[in-house]
Amino acid sequence: MSNVLIKVEGVNKVFDLGKIKVHALKDMNLEIFRGEYLSIMGPSGSGKSTLFNMIGALDLPTSGKVTVAGVSLGDLSSRELAYFRGKHIGYVFQSFNLLPAYNAIDNVAMPLIFGGWTQDRAEARSKEILTKVGLGDRMTHRPDELSGGQQQRVAIARALANEPAIVLADEPTGNLDLHTGEEIIQLLSGLSKELGVTVISATHDHKMLATSDRILWIKDGQKDRLERREDIKINIGKVS
Repeated sequence: MSNVLIKVEGVNKVFDLGKIKVHALKDMNLEIFRGEYLSIMGPSGSGKSTLFNMIGALDLPTSGKVTVAGVSLGDLSSRELAYFRGKHIGYVFQSFNLLPAYNAIDNVAMPLIFGGWTQDRAEARSKEILTKVGLGDRMTHRPDELSGGQQQRVAIARALANEPAIVLADEPTGNLDLHTGEEIIQLLSGLSKELGVTVISATHDHKMLATSDRILWIKDGQKDRLERREDIKINIGKVS
């Protein structure tokens, strides 16, 4: 079996804004490996979120091809894409996206129930994964009773609950303080290694570099460079 989980081949994305066409991605080529931690970095408007959405089956390219686990996403219908996302991909968002009226168990269990799990099985899995992310004593609390870091741990548990092959983390430390952000980064990295999950993070946070296996730098919709962590020298306030 190939170690390549995701292939991005000649991908272009053009947004038609009437008189203006915005080329968000230009001839993007990329291979992402099973079980690796990849950070996608670049300034606002560089195209990293667009690439993130292509990989996550949230959008399709104008031209080119994205293949995940041997499946060409462009060949799937809207219903098939939704099923594929639910089965293979977990999402972690900057704003947590938790349901405020429900406790941590229910927030993690609900997507599983929508995916066909029984109530009892979904709740059991929720408790198991919430314990794994360090919330064994907080799982009956609602989001407004949890700190920002705890809410993000719930979001990570939700993303991992159905044992996806891929977790997409969109600015996962963006709403967290420095210390809490570092805890979340270490948690994601540790779970990636423990569970063999491919983690792809779109981020501005240079703390992500220390835990990444590789870093993709995007500029003006194009691949600027792709580097292994060990090839990057990091100084406080400076990356080279």
